[in-house]
Amino acid sequence: MILVPPRGRCLALPQSLTDTLARLVCILGIRLGHVVHKMTPQTLVLCGPSGVGKSTLLKKLLEEFGPHFGFSVSHTTRSPREGEEHGKHYYFVTRQEMEDAINNGNFIEHAEYSGNLYGTSKTAVQDVLENGRICILDIDTQGVIQVKKTDLPAQFIFIRPPSIEDLEKRLQARGTETEESLKKRLSIAEKELKFGEIDGNFDRVIVNDDVDEAYEQLRDFMLPAINKKNGD
Repeated sequence: MILVPPRGRCLALPQSLTDTLARLVCILGIRLGHVVHKMTPQTLVLCGPSGVGKSTLLKKLLEEFGPHFGFSVSHTTRSPREGEEHGKHYYFVTRQEMEDAINNGNFIEHAEYSGNLYGTSKTAVQDVLENGRICILDIDTQGVIQVKKTDLPAQFIFIRPPSIEDLEKRLQARGTETEESLKKRLSIAEKELKFGEIDGNFDRVIVNDDVDEAYEQLRDFMLPAINKKNGD
């Protein structure tokens, strides 16, 4: 190992010092690599029409790999419902507080439904990542577009039904939709399905015709990220 002093003369370091420095560089490199690996953001963005079965697939994923995943706590301007806790189910804030945070660039995605704002803050995602977990974002197409504009590394998966007719049957089977709300959901679903068909919008599109087969596809897609997180 050679050092060049100010006057241009070369000084050869003793071999023992050279070996010591080399070992230090190696150790620091390993530790730095470990830190970078631990800090590398891992996020799963799941999208799909209402009624397509995202919740069922996520439930199966968490049953098998629960400790590896975590949900970020979203913000909303709506009032808490019975049994909901601030910081657990949502962060309940005023509209002014949320609009200020959005304008300050503190949210990676947000949207408005029925007169209330909903969104995912950067801090909420980071809280999950810092606990060594893969952060799950279950969001709509509007949210996907917003997340893609950020520097958050993520894997995007779109869950779709075999057909719009099949989705309609599933929504009707719930028994919770009025004729008007059903038409509204199907109208939104048609737009989401078109968005899901565009090349480059998602890393993987899974057709949920059979829930077990759909889960196997989701599982196979996520295994590399899970193994990487474990250092395998």
